[in-house]
Amino acid sequence: MASSADEPTSLRNETDDSAASDQRAINRELELFRGSAVSLSQAMAIAEALHAGATTADVSFDGAPEAPVYRVKTLHKDRIWHHAIDAATGKPVGGEAALPLKEFDANDRSNLVALKTVRHGLADAVRVAEHAAAGKAISGGLIRERGRLNFAIVVMSGNDLKAVVLEPPGAARRR
Repeated sequence: MASSADEPTSLRNETDDSAASDQRAINRELELFRGSAVSLSQAMAIAEALHAGATTADVSFDGAPEAPVYRVKTLHKDRIWHHAIDAATGKPVGGEAALPLKEFDANDRSNLVALKTVRHGLADAVRVAEHAAAGKAISGGLIRERGRLNFAIVVMSGNDLKAVVLEPPGAARRR
């Protein structure tokens, strides 16, 4: 049986089922995020406290494990540390892992080295983005657009997700 667009009905149904399944997964993740007791900023602070002087390079909410966590990557002494912070308790879970900067490609290394030199970090960018978008940040990290280092923050505002891109003060000089 074919549809009016000459697409087999079974193919169209599989695509519709897949899209519906994807939307249910997204809705589930967002619902878990809404119910999390720990904020993204708190998870960053917890991960940074594990290594004195560390700064967050990337953070995101992950509702896929048994217990929702924040995946936090911190930069400390030329290493990127990977942490999982329980979104309900704020406790680190599952240990930690570290990779030396030399194992990253040149673009990532360049971004991470620039992160060390900016006056305002990701935590500052999250606060600004949450205020600007009137919501709660669900993820954040570094991106490079047109040769400039920026922070990209995704904020949940009501039922909407908003992307906020901020250039750290002085980053334009650090190309």
